[in-house]
Amino acid sequence: MTIRTLTRRAALAAATGLASVVLAACGGGSDDGGAHGAHGSPASPSGSAGAAAHNAQDVTFAQGMIPHHQQALEMARLAAGRASSAQVKDLASRIEKAQDPEIRTMTGWLKAWGRQVPAAGTDHAGHGGMPGMSGMSGMMSDTDMAALKKASGKDFDTKFLSLMVEHHQGAVEMATTEKDKGAYGPAKGMAGDIVGAQNAEIKQMKQLLGRNGS
Repeated sequence: MTIRTLTRRAALAAATGLASVVLAACGGGSDDGGAHGAHGSPASPSGSAGAAAHNAQDVTFAQGMIPHHQQALEMARLAAGRASSAQVKDLASRIEKAQDPEIRTMTGWLKAWGRQVPAAGTDHAGHGGMPGMSGMSGMMSDTDMAALKKASGKDFDTKFLSLMVEHHQGAVEMATTEKDKGAYGPAKGMAGDIVGAQNAEIKQMKQLLGRNGS
């Protein structure tokens, strides 16, 4: 009886131990599944992906292109009351409609990345203290802007087209750099759109300047 009792107790202990192992394994699987679920939740990968999706060039592009676009809008808004050419007025209107939404989009990127957004009105005058913004390609000087504001009629048309060609060329240069060195897909896509649209507008403006005898 003693041997049977011991044998029975040993078998019971073994069964109990096996059950514990099975339960532990199930519990571990559940915990692991929970942890995997947490790591696989939309918040986690999108957060890490958001941090890895852009690089320093993307930030430089947005911080530089915002004031660049702001100055283009400042120039374009002068055309309605000063230009004599309907084509110049139409071009200015298209520039405004294209670049104003792009400013809002780039502002959203910078806020999402926790980076400084250039202040409204940041343009040729010091670029609002943004690092690395001085001497940005294609930006007009205060003297250029003052002369454009004083001009009207055909004189305005010529000045506007000449300055905007230079301004667009600077934007194309900046956007080309973003296409080559950026990491954030939407920024690279916008850069490609800028290159295409503004190169086409440069061609049109040069044709208009030719007609103006410049």
